[in-house]
Amino acid sequence: MSLTIASPLAGWATPLVEVPDPVFAEKMLGDGVAIDPVDGRLVAPGAGVVLSMHPAGHAVTLQLDAGPVLLMHIGLETVGLGGEGFAPKVVDGQRVAAGDLLVEFDLDRLARTAKSLVTPVIVTNGEMFAVEGPVSDRAVAAGEAVMLFRPLGGAVAAAEEAAATVSRTLDLPLAFGLHARPAARIAQLAAKHSGTIEIVAPSGRTASARSAVAMLALALPHGAAITVRGSDSDGVAAIADLLAGGMGEFKPTGTVAEAPPVAAAGEMPSLLKGVVAVPGAAIGPAFRLADPAADIPEIGAGTDAERAALARAKDRVRAALAADAEGDGDGAGIAAAHLVLLDDPELAGAADLAIAAGKSAGFAWRQAIGTYVEQLRGTSDARFAERIDDFNDLGRRVVLALGGEPEQAPPPPGAILIADELYPSQVMALREAGLAGIATARGGTTSHVAIIAAGMGVPMLVSLGDALARVEPGTELIIENGALRIAPDAADVAAVRARIDTRRARRQAALAQAEQPAITKDGTRIEVFVNLGSAVDARVAVAEGAEGCGLLRTEFLFLDRATPPDEEEQLAAYQAIADALGDRPLIVRTLDIGADKPAPYLTIAAEENPALGLRGIRLQLARRDLLDVQLRALLRVKAQAPLRLMLPMVADRAELAAAREALALHAGDLGVAAPELGIMVETPAAALTAAALAADADFFSIGSNDLSQYALARDRTNPAVAAGLDGLHPAVLRLIDETVRGGATHGRWTGVCGGLAADPEAVPLLIGMGVTELSVPGAAVAETKALVRTLDLARCRAVAAQALTAPDAAAVRALVSSLSEQGQ
Repeated sequence: MSLTIASPLAGWATPLVEVPDPVFAEKMLGDGVAIDPVDGRLVAPGAGVVLSMHPAGHAVTLQLDAGPVLLMHIGLETVGLGGEGFAPKVVDGQRVAAGDLLVEFDLDRLARTAKSLVTPVIVTNGEMFAVEGPVSDRAVAAGEAVMLFRPLGGAVAAAEEAAATVSRTLDLPLAFGLHARPAARIAQLAAKHSGTIEIVAPSGRTASARSAVAMLALALPHGAAITVRGSDSDGVAAIADLLAGGMGEFKPTGTVAEAPPVAAAGEMPSLLKGVVAVPGAAIGPAFRLADPAADIPEIGAGTDAERAALARAKDRVRAALAADAEGDGDGAGIAAAHLVLLDDPELAGAADLAIAAGKSAGFAWRQAIGTYVEQLRGTSDARFAERIDDFNDLGRRVVLALGGEPEQAPPPPGAILIADELYPSQVMALREAGLAGIATARGGTTSHVAIIAAGMGVPMLVSLGDALARVEPGTELIIENGALRIAPDAADVAAVRARIDTRRARRQAALAQAEQPAITKDGTRIEVFVNLGSAVDARVAVAEGAEGCGLLRTEFLFLDRATPPDEEEQLAAYQAIADALGDRPLIVRTLDIGADKPAPYLTIAAEENPALGLRGIRLQLARRDLLDVQLRALLRVKAQAPLRLMLPMVADRAELAAAREALALHAGDLGVAAPELGIMVETPAAALTAAALAADADFFSIGSNDLSQYALARDRTNPAVAAGLDGLHPAVLRLIDETVRGGATHGRWTGVCGGLAADPEAVPLLIGMGVTELSVPGAAVAETKALVRTLDLARCRAVAAQALTAPDAAAVRALVSSLSEQGQ
């Protein structure tokens, strides 16, 4: 007896063999039909259960109650869109009725970005059901019968019981994860081998390598640590090799930092190169935290008991987070974000379902957390990975509260904390421990842990690699200049300690005169401002001698939250900062998110090069709602001193003109005067056209970090190349010089708010090129002012002129050293 399968879409039915993709046309995944859609709704073709909703939202696998397993793949090569244009309406395991909405998608957007909109609808368990009479070459309505299926008697083979004897582990190098095309190729290859072959996900879930649908249901993202295992050694090797080769979609899963020769297995290395997350030098013994939450029983002691235990544990964690959130600084904001995650209804629901299935509270909670971690890993923007730590940290804290095990005793004062990775709560718990430094094998420079470490003033290195695990606790370590020296000799320790002591004495002397202005020997006044992210930062910076704020990073209000802040919330935050500064000027950078600062409520399509994509002023003009709300909030701030605005990532006059028009419109509505509007000079285009931009911009502020990475083509977030990023490269200096000269043609002043402003070797050159304002981190204010007082403008100009014609950054630094040796 044959039964019908309805169309999940309205559109034009096409034979599967005509689909312009061999995976579908050659029926590698199974037989079926293709529909070219005419609207943006994918509905359930019958009653059943959702086996898999792909994280990118473009593919759904549905098991119908009648037996067939259907894969519905919206468009071709749409996995690379990273979810852009798709709005899934169901989740894995959800029961649906015929006609229920599965996915909404933006037909117009996909038409512009996808290879094709044609949507294959495939019966993937073809060993159990034969497809008959698929409709073709005519229009069909959603819910209209498009093919028949016939059960095949006795087709279900007994499961293979051969034990897995070989395995191979690798990080998945497929740029878009294990989606339909590579899954089909793996299944095709697996069919040529005998015995059991399966893919094991990081969560422990497994899928037969012979079933493309089962592999799709694992939702494995790029970089996932997977295992291929089975009883057929040749088959395991062949599939692992196929995966490792990238199958035409190869994307490296990690970066290889420039490093000394690797120590032999088991041998402690002597030097590890990393990436500086918090600058500074430190000496101390290695200290490693143990994780008492490592072992959790899987089976619970009863549904009611486990639910009650989880509720009590969450109450304890909630109380601790609430106390931290009442404090000041970055730690308070992070605790507040964790409070929101703790009470997330979907997270709670996922844990409750696992408890109902017999799992322990700890296992259920960690499994629920793990689901969201895997979804984050599956996003196309790898920079979301640094938010994974927040989920893992929350999982760890609740599990610890369940076990009632106390946190490990803090390290002795002066220790260097080492770990594979650290979580915010672990570092916050050590605020009073007197850490000398932190070193981690993984992690990033913008992670919450790095933010907290910076607030503590603790030097930190990240991305040191797996070799860090071989460092024994108690081993003497040195953190300096982006490297971790292991078991240094007495002479090295003494030399570094002397440099640390000298730096400390210099800082104390600078702090004693922090309130004095920064005036060169020949009487030139240089403003030394501060880069800020909060009112707490502002109060600290004022005590350090800051003369104003040269860069307020407003994105601190927009990140790590489900929705953007409204006008009133923004106004309150900006007003608090202005009040903390008192009569000191405030320069606010409008919203700069995108690229390395993603936000979950922004539906930005996957970008091959996010640093060159929709970010800064481009994003603001694309999302005028965000720009308009922010401008209105800023215009309502009542400041004692001038408030100025500046736009990030400007590359041409049209962007500035559009923003100025919006500013004038809102100022008129509110009945206030529009403040000065300047631009960040972060692109070579802006630097090279500074004279034209100065006709419209009221001032320039050079973001030397981005300007350097664009000029030198080195991603500052990539540990493999970031070490070679030097803002004193003559190419960068020439762009700065061009900016200053261009601004001067219209009487505009130029400041620097990037990393170069606080670099002692860069300050003489910047002043020599005509920069009149330096905006630096709070901890660098007093010392930067002290340095300016030692300089002579004429000598700085002469050295700057030589630096512009130097062959490389090393030669520039040598010139600056000669300046110091001559008494500057």
